[in-house]
Amino acid sequence: MRITVFGATGNVGSRVVAEAVARGHQVTAVLRDPARPHSLPGAATIAIGDARNPEDVARLATGQDVVISATRPAPGSEGELATATKGLLAGTAGTGARLLAVGGAGSLTLPGGGGATVIDGPDFPPGWLPIALACNEQLALYQADTEVDWAYLSPAALLEPGERTGCYRLGRDELLVDADGVSAISMEDLAVALLDEAERPAHHRTRFTAAY
Repeated sequence: MRITVFGATGNVGSRVVAEAVARGHQVTAVLRDPARPHSLPGAATIAIGDARNPEDVARLATGQDVVISATRPAPGSEGELATATKGLLAGTAGTGARLLAVGGAGSLTLPGGGGATVIDGPDFPPGWLPIALACNEQLALYQADTEVDWAYLSPAALLEPGERTGCYRLGRDELLVDADGVSAISMEDLAVALLDEAERPAHHRTRFTAAY
């Protein structure tokens, strides 16, 4: 498959690029800053572009099978996430490429919470609220779109660098927790779940989640 990855040098994006290259896909890794150092696989094609610019997105999505967005704004710039989402949707429309987005967990409902979301939980860290709210807006923009074949992946509540096991569970709109009530997945296995979706599409214009 021909796959373009925006946010390719980020924590999740770099692992998505590595997973896609390891599976033998033709990967275009998009950087905003050509001077930014990176450790992306040599087999990936490096391209310069900005997810906020629909023309850049269209150029890098044309002829591709899948576009993956793993963009994440820096603290204090959370509003850029909505701008990037609009650029990705507008730029991908009409290209025939699927659009897979890595989002946030804050809008997932809590198990047994009567519809309350992760953000509503008493243990939700206040410092995470700006990016969580930005991710909620991101999801709303995807849900309002009817032109692009998109899917939105919400990770588990705890997403950290770790081991690639290749094992995970999938859900839809409810936070997945294990027997101890913990919701977690490694960035490596989130990349596995995303590439599995790219190769075997099961979610169209909907959100899904992955956790152990």
